[in-house]
Amino acid sequence: MSYCVHCGVELDATAAACPLCHTPVADPRQPVDTVSPKPFPTERGEVAPVSRRELALLLSVMLASVSVCCTVLNVLLPAGRAWSLYVTGAALMLWFWLVPPLLRRGLPLPVRLILDGAAVAVYVLLIAVDLDGLGWYRALALPIILLGTACVLFLGLVLGGGRRSILSTVTLLIGTIGVFLAGVELFVDRFRDGAWRPGWSVVVLAVCAALIIPLVVVRRVPSLREEVRRRFHM
Repeated sequence: MSYCVHCGVELDATAAACPLCHTPVADPRQPVDTVSPKPFPTERGEVAPVSRRELALLLSVMLASVSVCCTVLNVLLPAGRAWSLYVTGAALMLWFWLVPPLLRRGLPLPVRLILDGAAVAVYVLLIAVDLDGLGWYRALALPIILLGTACVLFLGLVLGGGRRSILSTVTLLIGTIGVFLAGVELFVDRFRDGAWRPGWSVVVLAVCAALIIPLVVVRRVPSLREEVRRRFHM
C-alpha cells in the first residue's frame, strides 16, 4: 500500500501519478503495475443527449395507444356512456402541453399559451359531448376557458417581457385574478338567469382593490419602496 508523498492520498498499484495532486509516483521497491486494470475510468465519457424528436414521438405513441385501447374497451364493453372520451381528451390535452414544445424549441410563449387553452377547450368539449351538454359548453364553459386563456396570455406577455419588481408582479396577479372571477360570475349569471347580477364578484373586486391600492402607493413612494425592498432582501 502506497501513499502520495505530497498530499497523503492512498495510491493504487496502477497509479503512475497521484489522482488528486498529480504528483508522480516514484517507488523503486514497487514499480507501477501497467498490466492490471485501473480502478477508475481512464477516458471521459458523456451521455448522449436525448433526441427531442424521438421523445416527442414516444409520447405521441404512448398517448395514442392509451386512447385507442380505452376506445376499443368502451366499444367492446358498453357501459351506456362514452367514458373513453375522457381519456382521449386528457391524452389530447397532454399532447398539446408536451409535444409541440419538444418539436419546436423556442416556441413563442403566446403560441404555447394559446395551444394550452385550446387543449383545455377540446377536453371540456369531449366531456360535453358525453353529457349531451353542448349548450352549456358554448354558453358557459367555452367563454370561461377563453377568458382564462386571455388572462394567462396577458400575464405571460406582460411579466415575460422583462424583469419586473415584486410589487408590480403581485399587483398584476391580483388584478388579473379579480377580473377573471368577475368574468366567471358574469358568464354564470347570463347562462343561468339571462342577465348579470353582480354579487360575490363585487366582494372579490373590492378585496383585490383593497390589496392593490397599498401596493400602488408603496410603488409610487420611493422611500416606502426602498424599505420594502430592503426588508424583502433581508
